[in-house]
Amino acid sequence: MALPLLIALPLLAAALAWWIGMRAPRLLAPVIIGLPLAALLLLLSLRGEVFAQPGHAQGWRVAWLPALGLDLSLRLDGLAFLFALLVLGVGLLVILYARYYLARNESAVRFFCLLLLFMAAMLGVVLAGNLLLLVVFWELTSILSFLLIGFWSWRADARQGARMALAVTGGGGLALLAGVLLLGHICGSFELSVVLAQAGKVQHHPLYLPMLVLVLLAVFTKSAQFPFSFWLPHAMAAPTPVSAYLHSATMVKAGVFLLARLYPVLDGTNSWFYLVSMTGLATLIVGAGLALLQRDLKGLLAYSTISHLGLITLLFGLDTQLSTVAAIFHIINHAVFKASLFMAAGIIDHETGTRDLDRLRGLARYMPHTAVLAIVASLSMAGVPLFNGFLSKEMFFGETLAQGLLGEFNWVIPAAATMAGALTMAYSLRFIYGVFFGGGQPDLPNYPPHEPPRFMKVPVEFLVVICLVVGLVPAYTVGDLLAAASLATLRAPLPEYSLHLWHGVNLPLMMSLVSMAGGATLFFLRRDALRRWQQAIEHVSARRSFEHGMRALERFAAAVTRWLENGSLPTYIAWMLLAMLAVPAYFLADLGALAGSVPAGAIDPIGAATLALLSLCAIAVVVAHRQRLLALVLLSGCGLMVSLAFLRFSAPDLALTQISVEVVTILLLVLALFYLPRETNDRARAGRRVRDAVLALGGGTLLAVAAYAVMTRPYDPVSTFYIEQAVPGGGGHNVVNVLLVDFRGFDTLGEICVLLVAGLAVQALLKGMRLPTPSAAPDGLPWTSQPHPLLLAMLARLMLPLTLLVAAFILLRGHNQPGGGFIAALITSVALLLQYVANGVRWTEARIAPDYRAIAGAGILLAGLTGLGSLAFGYPFLTTAFGHFHLPGIGEVELATAMIFDLGVFCTVTGTTLVIVSHLGVRNLPPARAAEDD
Repeated sequence: MALPLLIALPLLAAALAWWIGMRAPRLLAPVIIGLPLAALLLLLSLRGEVFAQPGHAQGWRVAWLPALGLDLSLRLDGLAFLFALLVLGVGLLVILYARYYLARNESAVRFFCLLLLFMAAMLGVVLAGNLLLLVVFWELTSILSFLLIGFWSWRADARQGARMALAVTGGGGLALLAGVLLLGHICGSFELSVVLAQAGKVQHHPLYLPMLVLVLLAVFTKSAQFPFSFWLPHAMAAPTPVSAYLHSATMVKAGVFLLARLYPVLDGTNSWFYLVSMTGLATLIVGAGLALLQRDLKGLLAYSTISHLGLITLLFGLDTQLSTVAAIFHIINHAVFKASLFMAAGIIDHETGTRDLDRLRGLARYMPHTAVLAIVASLSMAGVPLFNGFLSKEMFFGETLAQGLLGEFNWVIPAAATMAGALTMAYSLRFIYGVFFGGGQPDLPNYPPHEPPRFMKVPVEFLVVICLVVGLVPAYTVGDLLAAASLATLRAPLPEYSLHLWHGVNLPLMMSLVSMAGGATLFFLRRDALRRWQQAIEHVSARRSFEHGMRALERFAAAVTRWLENGSLPTYIAWMLLAMLAVPAYFLADLGALAGSVPAGAIDPIGAATLALLSLCAIAVVVAHRQRLLALVLLSGCGLMVSLAFLRFSAPDLALTQISVEVVTILLLVLALFYLPRETNDRARAGRRVRDAVLALGGGTLLAVAAYAVMTRPYDPVSTFYIEQAVPGGGGHNVVNVLLVDFRGFDTLGEICVLLVAGLAVQALLKGMRLPTPSAAPDGLPWTSQPHPLLLAMLARLMLPLTLLVAAFILLRGHNQPGGGFIAALITSVALLLQYVANGVRWTEARIAPDYRAIAGAGILLAGLTGLGSLAFGYPFLTTAFGHFHLPGIGEVELATAMIFDLGVFCTVTGTTLVIVSHLGVRNLPPARAAEDD
């Protein structure tokens, strides 16, 4: 239970922070620090097993939806341990830092709740043992990062940055879902332990390339790879603690984590090498070049983050095993020095009131402690010796020399890497010199600046010490962690490598010296060149391009909507019918022959007569369509013939259901006809008539063809299983009812929920409608003098108890004979409908006075409780329990829990139907009478 607890503790901290922050704000700090600290200590307590058995993964799994391959499974190996350590460790430092960064008038409770929820979601990504579960947490990180980036919602740049981040990373999430579904299809499972063991099968599958492209789209969008890197600089509108956490150690690292996680399965093909390495190389160069041109301090750090993420991606794409070790090593180093730099930038912004490099200068005189911390972190970012960044940069240079991707042009990659190193050195020096040195007085909103509160610097100090210690003694600090994470990534013996500070004079060292010298030269000659370059790119704005693209997309969507959603119900129905016809027609076109090997049966006289009557009724409907009421009566004749057809083919349940539905539907349509003219407007355009005729004839023909093709082919009916298992498994002889309340009870529960929602929607629509009411009844009498027929009213009152008795009989016998809750509900609805028609709304409501919504809701609750009852006894949801009991004076009876579920169906259908009818009936009254009856 340790693994789920790692995710649960930040979730609990978020919930308690919200509850305590509203009541006892002084207790907020112990909660937001204590529970994540407990999660970190719990993680560290598991390090012994991770380091002792580097290739072994600890697991936790609970079956959830095994039929879909979705289980709640978590796994902790070396790679997951590394990223969980970054998520929790950097997260704790950011929380401590944020307590002093946020202003008093800002909602600290909301901020920390979102931050802790993001921490839990990120832990879910790195600990997920099921790919579908990973996708769920992946999308949660996108949503929560949107809320964190847009935390200062009153600022336009924060809203735009948040929307941009969500659009790009959310689109990548959809690509990841599609890629994971393909990967699961190839491997036959979504469990990581199964997928990671099938590299050969995956890479030789025809779907490998589309799956790879989809997964890499998710990686590139999340980790801000070129050309999707434009969103990250605009995310700098977020509070600095968010940038320090999301954009150094967590969110943008999720992409490279996925590269590492799926590396054993996807690596080894030319597609992988060229897509990953070339994208990483482009991102490395573009990010470093743009970082040098930034005036905003956090903008410089944002583009440097893009560049370093490109470096990591390039390492994963190289065709050497040691490049993967170098990538993981740089992930550790980058998270440390970049988080400290973001926090230092936040301190500068917090104390000076600006992040403009043209206004910041000479701060070392005012903030010497902060200056030392930021300079050390910047030199680490530049890869200067004695700091941790130097070691992973040396490994990076060595692997660019060892790769063989481009044949005779292999020199291009190390040359580009050296140029990127020079640019990194240049923008690191610009950060140092531009902020802390330089002549003249700084032009600051808050002058003179001073050092921040003591504990605001503690997180930066801690990270800077790590930069120094790892740089001096790497093998003793991160050696075991790097080996465990690399072994979990490669799933193969580790190549030989050394973490010593000095490796002698070699080509990687020469590349480092050249890059540092070139970067220093570029920095000191920067002024005129930077000004020209900045002026050249000033007209290029990713934000403006994104906004133009979004507006164009919105205009296109609006045009399509105007074309499709034109307010015409016949048009909507025509589009739906066209879609319904196109799909089966596509598959039927592949049939070699329409008829199968099963001979068609002869048409008997009863069937022929039923078909003839049905055809006559249908033709009569078309002929009499101008007179709506007559057409409706003839349409009911079609329904009656369908019911007789069901009865003819030994389907009494369907016949009862069809005839009951027919009566209720016709009565509802009669009420609806009240709002329409008595005769159809026959001035429709000829084109619309042709369209409707083609759709009608095409639909009928296609359905007849499909039915003929199916019925003339041999098949193994699924009904055999249900017929054999109805009595022993469900305790009932009525197979249809047993199927609805036991074998497919979950489907029935969903259907009655949908029915209730539809009924409530109809009620809401009717309440808001403003419909014209005629001043006279159909026969010319005023409404106030139009009485209900006395004979009909008396007969209806006499028939009500008899009809309800029949409904109860149908309900109780449904498990063994034709009937059931749905049919009984329709019979009850017909009985009450008759009361409304015969006696009026006011009389019926006054004497019955039911709350139909409460009845429908009680039915849903009853059906749901029946399913929970089976769970309580250790059986699957909605499993039926039944038994035979001897009652004195009655004899042996069978009792089944399915009857309770059927009663829930009965209540829901009855309540929902009458909710619609009662409100439709009230709308049929004139305004004065409707007000009285309401």
